[in-house]
Amino acid sequence: MSITIKAGFNKQTKDSKKEQVQFYVKGEDEHKPELNEMTRSVVILSIEGVEQQLTAEFKKSSKDAKKTVLDFEVKGDASAEKSFEFYKKAGHDVVLTITESDETLEEFEEHQKKYREGLKGKINPDGTAEVDKNQMTLEEAMGAAGNDPMDGVDDKDPDDLPM
Repeated sequence: MSITIKAGFNKQTKDSKKEQVQFYVKGEDEHKPELNEMTRSVVILSIEGVEQQLTAEFKKSSKDAKKTVLDFEVKGDASAEKSFEFYKKAGHDVVLTITESDETLEEFEEHQKKYREGLKGKINPDGTAEVDKNQMTLEEAMGAAGNDPMDGVDDKDPDDLPM
């Protein structure tokens, strides 16, 4: 199932745990029954004129006297490179296509858990941290010492800096 509607791309928010997008639907499109049928399912969002697409969970649809609000939680691996053109449309009216995905809600939620795992370890009472020895270290991530973009930044004496 797929539905194309005219919507206002209200906002995109991202924190350490999730990324959300919200659209406002006004006029005839807000009365389309497909909007309610796809709620609480995994969908693919695409905007007319934008090549990128986002996979998201259609979290909820809510109505008030003026508009219908559509809330989506974006799949955790949406890279900035992949979604940049998509998010440039935030704050504008767009033609939005919502298509049902083959991915189940359970698969989506499992992916989100894996995406949010982060570092494994514990923080000791003295403030030091112990992380899993099987994880990549910061030094390994940065590569050779010459590849560190911050290399030499803190090497100057603060008294020698211009005021």
